[in-house]
Amino acid sequence: MPTSTLETAGKMPLPETGTAHAISYLRLGVAANSTRSTGRGGARNRSDRVSHALTAAQIVSLKAAESHAAAIGLPFTRMITMHWQAAGLPLEAMASATGRFTDLMTKAMSRHGSRTTWLWVHENGDNKGGHCHLLAHVPAEHVKRLSALQMGWLRRITGNAYRARVICSRPIGGRLGLEVGNPELHAVNLRAAFGYICKGASQSVLDTNGIDRRHEPGGRIIGKRCGTSQNISAKARRNGATE
Repeated sequence: MPTSTLETAGKMPLPETGTAHAISYLRLGVAANSTRSTGRGGARNRSDRVSHALTAAQIVSLKAAESHAAAIGLPFTRMITMHWQAAGLPLEAMASATGRFTDLMTKAMSRHGSRTTWLWVHENGDNKGGHCHLLAHVPAEHVKRLSALQMGWLRRITGNAYRARVICSRPIGGRLGLEVGNPELHAVNLRAAFGYICKGASQSVLDTNGIDRRHEPGGRIIGKRCGTSQNISAKARRNGATE
């Protein structure tokens, strides 16, 4: 399937930082199958809830989660995009699929003695369909192992054979270990990546929260529009959790 490059709308960091390489798109062309529900949610995040944009409260919470990840020594180092519709899932199955993916990733990291943090945002584009942008803490020494597992996870989640480029995983800043080797450059690139996944909020919300990004439609989403790992959730932040 053909890919296209990141739109240049809005201010982006200099090309040499490599931020653009952390983001990828995919065009669609496969039918959708259903998948089981995780049973997660509640009155505000029920599985049939429909939204068309990130809210101000969600942006504030995502910003706080990103800051807490850095504060507990687990900054986001990787951007992973799952093109769920291209993988064969309907829009209403995305929340369940993303939940299963992050669960598998967290357990895999734990088995190898590493903690992780993550946050994700769902989008639905006219040409891309339903997809998820995930920012995660993946230490450089675990990237090869994690990358080898991801295609199998997608097969388990979707029940379909893996299709090329359904998942795109890149280091934030374009280099493994940038967060250690050049923390300042990593921070610049992380701000750009974070702004990119928040672009579905209104321009006023983006501006109010100091996100240097131009609004783009986030599309119609069924179920949860965004989420974080428990260790950087609102409860963890209130309790000052470090695990």
